[in-house]
Amino acid sequence: MGVHGLTTYVESNRNFLQDVRFRDSRLVIDGCSLFFRLYFHHGLDQQHGGDYDAFACLLTQFLSALEACNIQPYVVLDGGMDPSDKKFATLRQRMQSKIRDADCISHGRNGSVLPILIGKVFIQVLDQRGIPLIQCPAEADWEIACLARQWNCPVLTNDSDFYIFDLPAGYLPLRFFQWSNLNGKASQRYIPSRCYITNNLCRWFGGMNRELLPLCAVLIGNDYGAPKEAETLIAHIDMSTLGRGNARGRGRAPVSRIECLLIWLSSFPSVTEALAEVSRLIDGEPGAGKRGQKGGLSSQLWAAMQEYNIKAHSSLASWFSGGALPPREKASGLAQLPECLSLAAAQGQLSPLALDAFVMQRALLYPQVENSKLASSHCSSRAIRQALYGILLHKAPNTASQGQGTGAQVQMQGVRAGRGRGRGRGQEGLNEGAAIKHIAKGAPVQSHGFSSSVFVEEYDRLDLNLKKNQVEAIIPRNQIHLHGLSQASAAVRLGVLLDVLGVKQSALAPVPLHLQLAVAVTGFWVREAIPTPSQPMLQALVLGMIYGELASNNQPGATRRTPVALQLNWAAEGSVLSALDRQRVRPGERRGVDLGAAHCFSQWQSCLWSALCLNQLLLMPLPEPNLSWLFSGTLVHGLLRCQKAGWPVDSLLPGGSLSGQLCSCLLNAVRDCSFKANPSCLGSGKKKRGRGRGRGGRGQPRGGGRVSEEINNRFALLMSEEESDY
Repeated sequence: MGVHGLTTYVESNRNFLQDVRFRDSRLVIDGCSLFFRLYFHHGLDQQHGGDYDAFACLLTQFLSALEACNIQPYVVLDGGMDPSDKKFATLRQRMQSKIRDADCISHGRNGSVLPILIGKVFIQVLDQRGIPLIQCPAEADWEIACLARQWNCPVLTNDSDFYIFDLPAGYLPLRFFQWSNLNGKASQRYIPSRCYITNNLCRWFGGMNRELLPLCAVLIGNDYGAPKEAETLIAHIDMSTLGRGNARGRGRAPVSRIECLLIWLSSFPSVTEALAEVSRLIDGEPGAGKRGQKGGLSSQLWAAMQEYNIKAHSSLASWFSGGALPPREKASGLAQLPECLSLAAAQGQLSPLALDAFVMQRALLYPQVENSKLASSHCSSRAIRQALYGILLHKAPNTASQGQGTGAQVQMQGVRAGRGRGRGRGQEGLNEGAAIKHIAKGAPVQSHGFSSSVFVEEYDRLDLNLKKNQVEAIIPRNQIHLHGLSQASAAVRLGVLLDVLGVKQSALAPVPLHLQLAVAVTGFWVREAIPTPSQPMLQALVLGMIYGELASNNQPGATRRTPVALQLNWAAEGSVLSALDRQRVRPGERRGVDLGAAHCFSQWQSCLWSALCLNQLLLMPLPEPNLSWLFSGTLVHGLLRCQKAGWPVDSLLPGGSLSGQLCSCLLNAVRDCSFKANPSCLGSGKKKRGRGRGRGGRGQPRGGGRVSEEINNRFALLMSEEESDY
């Protein structure tokens, strides 16, 4: 959430915050606030699709700083959208703003757009470091506050709602958390910071009752909005009398609307008296009593204030102490998820996209830096998401039309009754030739068999506007369903994934296991992206993967297995690493971004993001690639520029090097994956004909199976991760 203008007001008054030397403590961290702060505050790349390697290194340094000060972090992440829809208008406004920001960035102007894989990179790094985390079903603010109160430890976030929550150990704003500036002796290191507690604010206003702070937040307005009558109420407050009788007034005029409200509220001993005065002021207006319910505004305000009424005991404490899933309300849409997926969701291994599609039949597709005159980059990956929606929302055939809540049924969660939203407009931008269908939205969706049509509302960019599309949920060809996932074998689930991507398993056989999903997605991208990716684009992308493999193995603390290390010329591979890194687009370069390349690589990221979500839903039939080292936008754009300048790929990869052999192996595999294995795997309309066939490996040596097998064995052993020591 967030209270409008409250951060600026509080941080402008030093009396509200106190300096602390933070160490030897638990710390509850708002994960989303942290990765936003780290990425934007340190000026990491946005123009070229993001530098995930730089972000991962930065996050690792942050976690190491906490460890040096004996601080135990517990990370809590937002999940899906609030099912009450109270915040949906705010989310749409933010999406529209990000569309504009992305367009500004693409033309060299200022803006802020987070690369779409940052959340997944964040979770992977935390897992690698053994940091405890949980992903909440929806927004996490309230759960964070309850946990911090039970544990009597502070919260680290940038959310101004935490100036309202009454937390005994306070709130540490990320802006003042100087984690890169450790102080103290080695055994007593601490992080200089500033801490806010509600007592300081209330003391400044003459001992104001802390229970009145939520009323201030609701009247000012937060992400859930403010009652329409709130503006009328504020207008009724006599500004000229606010300072009287208040220790801080001293005859001066209040400096802001927030201060006006706080001074006014400080004159009431309790919430009851304040709400009574609200009713008197509003109901005293001519015609106010005709609103239908006496005290209606007071009731609205009281209900909104409960968002800040935290409990003494948190449902997350048992998760962090013993891994017990927080209880799910029976009325919650997520209560219908199989337990294996509920566990995956809590671990951050089921994406918010899947949660939103299941509970709300809605998906927000976040903007990327691309060519806004072309179709959204997310159009290229629609078929993957359609399969994900189909698995989530379609029922098993043997329970269709029964409607009797058995363990194999999936209740449709997305269309809420009584909203009177009318009939949605047809889907736009489907594959050519696909029939455009509609779904009535005036009543709840009933149980569906595979023959029934189910749709998901996707919110995506159309030109520079946010557009709602109705996208059909299409069950994969083998008709796997949600409650059968845990019983399906890994081979069956892998078959579903590869079928959706249109890839034969044999095409992936030469590829190291941890890169197979990335290669399969790249083949899908070569086939589906519009315009079709050029050969230099594909080579730049693969060279970026090669760089990531070498760089991750050469990180401080990385362990090389001795039998492999003896076989490799590490000096040669090190020179490859340096040669590739020199091609990066450097900060401050005046050249504008190659918009065509940016659009094409954004399509690849969208395909990968959608495929990762599907892979998670299918309980990981393929291991996830290490995203930190899979794609670096400044590197890939630099490598593309290098090729356009006439540098052949061979000049960067010495003959006989493992990196050169792996590059050929990956390019050949992408070429094989770019041929559509099963043209009718989803049955969702006509497919594009022959686009990109054979382009993945044009001009590259095919190589023999024996060589590919040797590369696979050597590189898979080289890159296998050591067990974590954390």
